[in-house]
Amino acid sequence: MTAITRTTRFARLRTLALTGITTTGAAAAALTLMPTTAQAAEAPQVKAPTAATVSHTSTTTGTTGTTGKGYTNNLDGWIKQSLAIMKAKGIPGSYEGLHRNIMRESSGNPNAQNNWDINAQKGIPSKGLLQVIQPTFNAYHVPGTSQNITDPVANITAAANYAAHRYGSIDHVNSAY
Repeated sequence: MTAITRTTRFARLRTLALTGITTTGAAAAALTLMPTTAQAAEAPQVKAPTAATVSHTSTTTGTTGTTGKGYTNNLDGWIKQSLAIMKAKGIPGSYEGLHRNIMRESSGNPNAQNNWDINAQKGIPSKGLLQVIQPTFNAYHVPGTSQNITDPVANITAAANYAAHRYGSIDHVNSAY
C-alpha cells in the first residue's frame, strides 16, 4: 500500500484546480521536483562541511528517541535539524513552509513513494517526506546529510535546496512542484 492514496490524489487535483491549473497543467505539475537539464547544471556547488557546520546523523531507524544531535527522531525533530543545516548552508525556508509541504506531499511518512505519476511510469518514483525524485536529490543533495533519499533530514534539506533555487524558498511552494 502506498502512502499516496486515491483520496490524496483527488485532493491534490482539487487543490490544483482551485489554483486555476487545468488538467493538463496538473499532469505537468505532477513532475515532482524534476530539474531541467539547465537547472541540474546550475545546482549549487556547496562546499564540504567543516567542523563549524551542522553534522547529520541518520534518522531513519525509528520515530522515537533522539538523533544523537539533540533533535527528536520524529517529524518535528527532522524539520528542526534540517532548518539548522539549511541555516548553516544559507538555504532559506521556515518550519511552517517545510511542514505544510511535507504534510501535503507525504503526510509525514518518510518512506512514502509515489508509484502512479509520470515519474514513476518512467522508473523514477518520487520518494520521502517531500517526494523527491532521485535525479533531483542527487543534483541538490546537501553535503553533510545522508546519501539516502528517504532519510528524512537529507530529503527535506535537498528538497528545500531545490525549491530555493527554483522558487526562492520552500515557503513559496503551495502546490505540487
